[in-house]
Amino acid sequence: MSQKDARAETRLYQHEVEAEKVIGMDLVRACEAAALNVWRWIGKGDKEAADAAATDAIRGMLNLMDICGTCTIGEGIKDEAPGIFVGEKLGSWKTGSAAVSIAVDPIDGTTLTSKGLPGALSVIAAAQTRSVEERALLAVPSVYMEKIAVGPKVKEGTGTIRLGASVEQNLELIALKLGKRVRDLVVCILDRPRHELLISDVRRTGAAIRLIGDGDVAGAIAPSMPDSGVDVYMGIGGSPEAVLAAAAIKCLGGEIQARMWPRDDKEREALKADGYDAAKIAHVYTTEDMAQGDHIVFAATGITDNAMMRGVRVDGRVAVTESIVMRSSSRTVRYIKASHDLTRKTIRVGSDPHERSV
Repeated sequence: MSQKDARAETRLYQHEVEAEKVIGMDLVRACEAAALNVWRWIGKGDKEAADAAATDAIRGMLNLMDICGTCTIGEGIKDEAPGIFVGEKLGSWKTGSAAVSIAVDPIDGTTLTSKGLPGALSVIAAAQTRSVEERALLAVPSVYMEKIAVGPKVKEGTGTIRLGASVEQNLELIALKLGKRVRDLVVCILDRPRHELLISDVRRTGAAIRLIGDGDVAGAIAPSMPDSGVDVYMGIGGSPEAVLAAAAIKCLGGEIQARMWPRDDKEREALKADGYDAAKIAHVYTTEDMAQGDHIVFAATGITDNAMMRGVRVDGRVAVTESIVMRSSSRTVRYIKASHDLTRKTIRVGSDPHERSV
């Protein structure tokens, strides 16, 4: 590479880093808006209304951003669905704006939100690309994936976890890397009937289990978060959640491995019809496969209290939100606590072209 080309590449990288900083804060504002807009639905037993409120706020706020954004991970197109759809264009699309792949889950834990239970958050990941045609966040065709996620200490050094290895083998390796006994490990698993054998296998090793009702994204991120009390995440959960978690885990230096998990023969045949043979279905995707490149940004705001942050709290006219934003290029993690005066606070929602009160 010539000196001229090297200087041009350096300038481009610096431009991408600066754009990444702005995008990160804009994503936080979008997550905050979703959490504030859904607050009145917490514990009301209507998860569809809660999801619609969060989605409306995120769509409106994302469309204020000066990006050429394309939704890579979102909802499939359904009649009357409130979701942000795969392929949907987001942002201003002004000339010169950064091209961005976007993955979004307006509420990770809709059931938790509707029941007023801990663990719900609003989540967005974005990855800059060199062109609007590129996709840096993997679109997985299956509904579910089998996953294992660990933190930076387990990823480092020789030897690594393997999704195809036995539970005992993986836990022994994790314990060795962490300087613990297997019986001192804490394994996070979604509380689902499909995990009956997995839970039995983990308990047979003597390790402890932290069962979660929902919140697949936060559960997979937990082993990479300091002081989370979780050493490894295992089990089968949503494919979009795997990619969102991969974006955060990349920013934190951890590792997630995942492979498609067809629910039944009908889904397996549908995948084969789309060109995914047995080998492709069994392929193990790594963090880098699911979240590609050096310019990944992850943001989340608590809706209800969870392991990473507290949920929305309202006292009179003031609402308090807690958020997190991460960047893969610098591995910077910021916690943001914001106070919102509800007599003045406005947000832009997708269903209304004007600013509206929360």
